[in-house]
Amino acid sequence: MNKIRSGDEVIVIAGRDKGKRGKVLQRSDDSHLLVEGVNTVKKHAKPNPMKGVTGGIVIKSMPIDQSNVAIFNRSSGKADRVGIKLLADGKKMRVFKSSGEEIKGA
Repeated sequence: MNKIRSGDEVIVIAGRDKGKRGKVLQRSDDSHLLVEGVNTVKKHAKPNPMKGVTGGIVIKSMPIDQSNVAIFNRSSGKADRVGIKLLADGKKMRVFKSSGEEIKGA
């Protein structure tokens, strides 16, 4: 079970974009996330008339390692760790480590 899923709001805790918040758009692989507005790069794109793509400088988000982000706890306004709680019916539920409340969202 992934502790950070797509749709979660995360805050960057290390690196160039430290302190920025954003929503997880997708998981690239087991350890990388694509977060909106974080780790953006400028890419020089060649024009391709066959596909109707104009050339120029394109700003795009690149994946960031999940160890550099933490889930954002709205009630405390800070970054928080994620724990797994086992329910009576055998299902797993993600909870905030600081307060024990359930993580709502995706």
